[in-house]
Amino acid sequence: MSSVASVRFARNDDAGFFQELRKRVDQTLKENQVSKTGGSRIIGKAIVMLAMYLVPFALLLTVAMPGYLMLVLCVMMGFGLAGIGMSVMHDANHGAFSKSSWVNKLFGGTLYLLGGNVFGWKVQHNTLHHTYTNILHVDQDITGKPWLRLSYADTLKKYHKYQHLYAFFLYSFMTLAFFAKDFKQVFQFNTERKAFIKEFTTLMIGKILYFGIIIGLPYYFMDITLGQWFLGFFTVQLTAGLIMSTIFQLAHVVEGADFPEANDEGNLENTWAIHQIKTTANFSRKSRIMAWYIGGLNYQIEHHLFPNICHIHYPLISKVVENTAKEYGINYIVNKNLFTALGSHIRMLKDLGRVSDQKLVLA
Repeated sequence: MSSVASVRFARNDDAGFFQELRKRVDQTLKENQVSKTGGSRIIGKAIVMLAMYLVPFALLLTVAMPGYLMLVLCVMMGFGLAGIGMSVMHDANHGAFSKSSWVNKLFGGTLYLLGGNVFGWKVQHNTLHHTYTNILHVDQDITGKPWLRLSYADTLKKYHKYQHLYAFFLYSFMTLAFFAKDFKQVFQFNTERKAFIKEFTTLMIGKILYFGIIIGLPYYFMDITLGQWFLGFFTVQLTAGLIMSTIFQLAHVVEGADFPEANDEGNLENTWAIHQIKTTANFSRKSRIMAWYIGGLNYQIEHHLFPNICHIHYPLISKVVENTAKEYGINYIVNKNLFTALGSHIRMLKDLGRVSDQKLVLA
């Protein structure tokens, strides 16, 4: 089983790939007179995304309407929740939202509005996923998923043969799973008593406030039954979970993506930057609507290499990254559109469910 302490990237970048890439990306930003953060564009987008979540909630609380319209608003809240997670909270907690640390902290805190926890998310995503991408037992995005096998290094079970049929149903429970996972992570990621007390207190306050609002306000303002509340709550969560989990999987569990394993000494074959490119894929790069809504996560290669650059600049630097990678002989994976990426992911799920150690070759 791999651990953070036992995994080491290659140190020598003899060809100077990442140094040259950073120089070219910095030059591109400079020539186009844009900073690495989002500026007023990302602030305006954040307001729209927050409105997608909060306005339907306010309408549910204040306007009498038929049940089917209430359900439609819950679906809209789910889209808004996913949009905040992908387009607002994500950049802010990477420090790419604004030049101001307090603005990043403020908008990063929108995760509490969604019922999440910033501390656990930063450790799992910023540290583990962004460093040890697609490495089993270290990258928690592919590790410890009940009923799913998302790495060739994981144990193959008989029921994995059918995972391509039920995977998207399980993806829907992503945000619900995090309610419990937040508690596990606050114990797992805190080794000092003082830090644990601080983060556990923050976690408890966040959860109490979230459930106080999401349960208390509907019961105070609306004439609904417990069953109706559960239907609305699960509609919001399952909608958001399906969207976010699917988008994340299309970036790493697709044909051509690598699933590296360290050797007996704990050493990996590639440097960190090359590792990121080989384990990550882009899709739908020509879709402005897609890039806007999902926070540029269709440019995951650029995001993994430059998480401190706001996602609104990924289309600008994408060709620079692709051309530099190809110049240095590094495979740069791109799926043409959302449906191409979905097809690739489904084929990967089939292959992972039937093959123990042979990787599916990109066609």
